[in-house]
Amino acid sequence: MLLVIDVGNTNTVIGVYDRDRLKESWRIRTVRDNTADEFNILAGALFADRGLPLTAITRVVISSVVPSSVGILDGFCRRYLDLTPVWIQPSCVKKRMPILYSNPNEVGADRIVNAVAAYDKYQTGLIIIDFGTATTFDVITPAGEYLGGAICPGVMISSEALFRKASRLPRVEIFEPPPRVIGTDTIGSMQSGIIHGNAAMVDGMVERMRQELPHPLTIIATGGLAPLIAGLSTTIETVDQSLTLEGLRIIAGEPKYPI
Repeated sequence: MLLVIDVGNTNTVIGVYDRDRLKESWRIRTVRDNTADEFNILAGALFADRGLPLTAITRVVISSVVPSSVGILDGFCRRYLDLTPVWIQPSCVKKRMPILYSNPNEVGADRIVNAVAAYDKYQTGLIIIDFGTATTFDVITPAGEYLGGAICPGVMISSEALFRKASRLPRVEIFEPPPRVIGTDTIGSMQSGIIHGNAAMVDGMVERMRQELPHPLTIIATGGLAPLIAGLSTTIETVDQSLTLEGLRIIAGEPKYPI
């Protein structure tokens, strides 16, 4: 079986594939200062809870935007799985997806795997919007080239910044939109600004990107808050939460692309 791990700044997503079928997945908090031994205890507990033996893993593919995770997960794979993990980098996809960034090595691993999965599935020009710690926009041409994109403060970052930097504003829940755009109290006004404001930002960015390109683009959203913002957006066409794990599977060669 294939173990895929995506380490983000806030959450780490883990998946187990049996060929092209996702058997199990977990979303856990990213911990920057744990050890390979501690990660083994966590992984062992997660696998045991689902009746899966760690010894069934035969390959590991990892994407990470957290440098400190490299030593931890590499040590876990080598010590406890007796496997050398594949770390996602632009060179992994250069034959199947040309990266047109001026410096391809600057493209985050999470953006690469999302792009590979989305183009493999939709086979058209795309804007992929990932609502994570940052909100990222990735543009793929109809020919399957990674063109570039934009990086914006994430929804949670925006919310936390208001709470921390404006002394009289409270921390608010942002898991559902307020009933009105025009808030009638402080909390409702903050929720509107954060949630409706991010939806408007997404629509504005998509329209501006469309103006720079001559071809149609399908707009795909992914990430934890994608359903919330997509429900208010006029440009997002599809929410696809499987992109990151699917991209790792595809790059790993299950069953299509050998590394």
